[in-house]
Amino acid sequence: MLLRLLLLICAPLCESTELFLIVSPSRPIEGNTMTLTCKTQPPPQKLDTKLQFRFYRDGRALGLDWDSLPDFQIPAVRKEDSGSYWCQAKITSIKAKLSRRVQIEVHRVPIGNVSLEIQPPGGHLMEGEKLVLVCLVTGGTGDIVFFWFRGARGVSLKTKTQHSPVATFEIAAVRESDSDRYYCAADNGYGPSLSELVSVTVKIPVSRPTLSLGAPGAAAVGHTVEFHCEARSGSPPILYQFYHEDVPLGNSSAPFGGGVSFNLSLTAEDSGNYYCEANNGQVAQRSEAVPLNITVPMEDRNEVLTSAVIELLLGILAPTTLALLFCCWLKRKIGRRTAKDAVRNVPSPVPQESTYFNSQAPEQLHPDYENVNIVSGDEVYSLVYCVQQERPSAAEPPSGTQPGDKDPSDIYSRLKKADFTDMDYDDVM
Repeated sequence: MLLRLLLLICAPLCESTELFLIVSPSRPIEGNTMTLTCKTQPPPQKLDTKLQFRFYRDGRALGLDWDSLPDFQIPAVRKEDSGSYWCQAKITSIKAKLSRRVQIEVHRVPIGNVSLEIQPPGGHLMEGEKLVLVCLVTGGTGDIVFFWFRGARGVSLKTKTQHSPVATFEIAAVRESDSDRYYCAADNGYGPSLSELVSVTVKIPVSRPTLSLGAPGAAAVGHTVEFHCEARSGSPPILYQFYHEDVPLGNSSAPFGGGVSFNLSLTAEDSGNYYCEANNGQVAQRSEAVPLNITVPMEDRNEVLTSAVIELLLGILAPTTLALLFCCWLKRKIGRRTAKDAVRNVPSPVPQESTYFNSQAPEQLHPDYENVNIVSGDEVYSLVYCVQQERPSAAEPPSGTQPGDKDPSDIYSRLKKADFTDMDYDDVM
């Protein structure tokens, strides 16, 4: 009775039943998923039979324990996962069956391309900065061995193995002697692949330059002074810039290092402080200021002083002269308008008393001007009074009885208006 029961239990795994291990995909690629399936042939006679499965590689069990699922999955298979695989199925601990062994070879993808990048980009650094060499690969799988080399001869700098397509190598503080060409290589089992050569240039920052003058202290107008600027250290090329009171004068480059000179023909305005700057691509360094006093000859001083005085006088007198001319013109215009518009009446002549002298001097006439009036148009009339001195002789005829004599009390003179305008009243008197 017990024997029959055991036969019924072990019937699904009788000697005629075969176990097969199926691998998918049949040619696994490193980095991809690989699935192992344990399959019975023919299938179990009873569908309600519960089988337990387990998978092995090179004699070691995969997974933690038995499982009712006939499948086992490796998410990212590696080259190291290559080996001999089989599976086992059982119903009870009394009876179990093994599959045939299957040899599985995991294939890698060869490295397709290797490149070297430099940080900072361009490969131009100042001494003391950090240099980062980044080696990149495309298309490769599995663990990759990275190599860094310096120079065309391939001096080895660093070797690093990692399961990544990117690896870095750093030089914390570069020196000027680190200027060279660099390259890297990568290998994942199919032989190393090399990158191209990349140049790295390391410069020494310029030191503070020194400015010197060919004629220190003082120089005369018309002389030529040589300015020399030089930085003691710094990688070439170095660009020098000259300044006068923060105003650029000119620049010059030293392609192989050292200093440069700048010539200046002096004028009276060139007195002041001078300095220079040196720059080789990082931070410009400025020299100390150097004063320069320009000596002006005496004749030049007189010319400068005379010119300054003339400019001062013109600046003061020009507005004053214009103001006076304007005032005279305005006063004259107002006077003409008043004389033209005013209408005055001619007063009656005032009789003048006669004056007698007890001397034998000849007769004298004393003209007196009573009034001046503009009558019309361009004609001006003046009223003149004359006083005649009488002689004491009785034989002389009375005054005013000589034929041809004019009345001394009324004498008119006809003048043009233009003449009257230019004549002063005091001159008439």
